[in-house]
Amino acid sequence: MVRSRPARPVDPEAQPPLAAPTSGSVRSVLLLADLAKEGVEKFRARFQPWLESRVERVVLEGDVRAFCRRRESLDRETASRERHDLVIVLGGDGAILGAVRAFGETPVPTLGINFGRVGFLASTPASRAEEVVTGVLEGRGVLESRMRLDTRLRRKREAHEVRPIALNDVVLQRGATQGLLTLALDVDGVWVTDYRADGLIVATPSGSTAHSLSAGGPVLAPEMLALVVTPICPQALSHRPIVLHPDSRITVSVTTCAGVISVAVDGQGFYPLEQGDKVELARHPVAYPLLGFPGLDPYRRLRSRLGWSGSISARHDDPPPTDAEREERGRSVL
Repeated sequence: MVRSRPARPVDPEAQPPLAAPTSGSVRSVLLLADLAKEGVEKFRARFQPWLESRVERVVLEGDVRAFCRRRESLDRETASRERHDLVIVLGGDGAILGAVRAFGETPVPTLGINFGRVGFLASTPASRAEEVVTGVLEGRGVLESRMRLDTRLRRKREAHEVRPIALNDVVLQRGATQGLLTLALDVDGVWVTDYRADGLIVATPSGSTAHSLSAGGPVLAPEMLALVVTPICPQALSHRPIVLHPDSRITVSVTTCAGVISVAVDGQGFYPLEQGDKVELARHPVAYPLLGFPGLDPYRRLRSRLGWSGSISARHDDPPPTDAEREERGRSVL
């Protein structure tokens, strides 16, 4: 007997998938800058006037955390009135996650100019900012629709339901002085296993290169639709990361724990859980519209960001290495 997957209910308020801006459609731009990060203020001082000469309105926000807190305090109707055609983030991946969180219910096409160390989400280097932004304003921006997670916290002591949205991951983890947790995993109402571990990560393809990767999870192409469940330091060596269908409905139940544990959503929203509480996760119906640029090589991003051997110093216009060069690089590593 084949078990069918239940149909996902349609949210009548959900907006249709967003597209990349077309030529002439960008009039209002939010410039969200992490001014505390090295090099951002100097770049902003020349970039903002350049941008103001090309669009009707530029709004600068220089404190990403304060902006996110203010946006989260707004109701959905008020937040939807504060509309921009484009968000440009000056910072690293953390600033991008802040922007995505701030516009969680009302997504806006977002371009990240990287000033961080990683740059999986903020993919545009500062040296190419004007070139890439010009392309976006002229309708040549590349849309990278990123799958998100709708999260429901079912807590016995809280009548109010909390529903944060994650772009990267949702992480359940023990406290610093606690022993191992026992977490039960159910998928589509079917029990999968119990993990005895330090914690558990449920990640999107975007989040596969974040905490999940450091815990031994696989790297997924960012445009994929899938979910990754990765245990953190499991006691049973047979427990390995698993990749699930994107429309799977996941429930993680806290079976045993010594005290309060925490749920981290994209490493920014933190919520307490106790024994008997549950976390329910499902694919959010609206993907987040991150922007890239033509010719963006996702594998080069992986090579440079993860420091894969023999690739760190390779230039974008270098030809692919020959078989002999690959063999020589392998010998030099060994």
